[in-house]
Amino acid sequence: MGKLGVYIQVPFCQTKCTYCNFHTGVVSPGRFAPYAAAVSREIANHRRLLGSGGITGSTLSEVHGHSVDTVYIGGGTPSLLEPELLVTMLEALRCNFQCAFEEVTLEADPETIDAEKSLAWAAAGFNRVSFGTQSFIDEELKAAGRMHRREDIYRAVPILRAAGIRSISFDLIAGLPKQTDASWRQSLSEAIALGPEHISIYMMEIDEGSRLGLEVLQSGSRYSARDLPSEESMAEFYELAQAELQSAGYGQYEISNWAKPGFESRHNLKYWRREPYLGFGAGAHSFAGTQRWANRHDAAAYVAAISEGKSAIESVDTLTVALALEEEFFLGMRQLSGIDLGRIERQYGVSLSEKVDELASRGMVEKDGEMLRLPAGKLSISNEVIVELLRSAQIAA
Repeated sequence: MGKLGVYIQVPFCQTKCTYCNFHTGVVSPGRFAPYAAAVSREIANHRRLLGSGGITGSTLSEVHGHSVDTVYIGGGTPSLLEPELLVTMLEALRCNFQCAFEEVTLEADPETIDAEKSLAWAAAGFNRVSFGTQSFIDEELKAAGRMHRREDIYRAVPILRAAGIRSISFDLIAGLPKQTDASWRQSLSEAIALGPEHISIYMMEIDEGSRLGLEVLQSGSRYSARDLPSEESMAEFYELAQAELQSAGYGQYEISNWAKPGFESRHNLKYWRREPYLGFGAGAHSFAGTQRWANRHDAAAYVAAISEGKSAIESVDTLTVALALEEEFFLGMRQLSGIDLGRIERQYGVSLSEKVDELASRGMVEKDGEMLRLPAGKLSISNEVIVELLRSAQIAA
C-alpha cells in the first residue's frame, strides 16, 4: 500500500504580518469551532465531495489506495485553536482513512505556546512543531508585524521538550526590514544554539500580495519598506546560513531546508517528489495522479459550502505530459539529492544526455549514476538550469 500525506489549512492569525501574501485573516475565536467542524465534515465526506468537485475516478482510486503517514496542520496559526478542535480533525482522519501516522506537524507561533496546550498536542499524536520564528531580533520582529519576541522563543522551546515533542523546526527569513549582517549572524547563532532538529531559511519576497511588497513597489516608506537589505545582502545571508548550518551538523536537503540526520520533513518531501497528498480546509491544495485541485480561499465561503453538503473545490487542473515533466524539474531540482534522470528519460520518452553533459562541463550540474542534481554552491541558478533542461526535452521530444 502506498503512502498519502494530508494537509489541513487553518487560515486564522492574531495579526497579519507585513510581508504575508497568504490568504489568511484575523477573525473572532468564535469562528474556530465551526471551521474545525467543517474540516471534519469535509474529511468524512471526502469521497463524495471529491467526485462532485470534478476529481476523476482514476485519481480517486490512487488516493484511496494509500495509507496516511504524514499530517501537516498549517496556516495561518493553527496553534491558536483549542487543542480539542485539533484533536477533532485528527480523529476525523483516523475514522475515514487508513492511518499509520509517522509524522504529525503543527505550525505554531512562539507566543501561543503553553504547557497545557503542548501536553494536549503530544497526547493527540503531534510529534513535530514548526515555529514561525523568523528572527531573534525584536526590532525586526516589530517591523514585520510579528506578535512574538525573542524571549517567547526561549520560553516556548523547553515547554515543548517537556511535553515530549521530539522534533522542532524553526523558520528564519533572510531579508527582513532592518536586518543587517550582524543581526542575521545573531539570529542564526541563537537558532542553532537552541538545537531544533530542523531549520528553514526563506528569502524575503516582494510582491503586491503583501502590504510590505506593495509599499516597496510603490516606493513608499510604510512598514519599514526603505529598511530592506539589498538583494546582494540577502544572497550573502543565504550563503552564510549554508556555511553555519553545515558546520553545526545540519544537512541541507532542499533549497530552503536543513535538518539533523533523520529529521527531514517527510510531509514536505512529498510535495517535491510529486507524491500524492490531500488538502482539507479553505485554500488547501491537493495532488494525485494527473490532477491538482484547490479549495476556495475564503473561510466563510468554504464553511458555507461544506455545511450545505457541497464541494468546496474551486479549481481543478489536469496535467499534460509536458506540464508533468516541467514539475519534475522545478520540484525535483529543489532537492539536494536531485532527480532520477534515468527514470525521467524513460517515463517521458526524452533524451537529455547531451544537454546534461554540457551543463556538467560548465559546473552547473552534477551527475552521480542516474541522479542529477545542482551543486550546493549553485542553487541560485536553479531556474536557469531547469529552463535549459526543458528546452532540450522539448527538442528531443
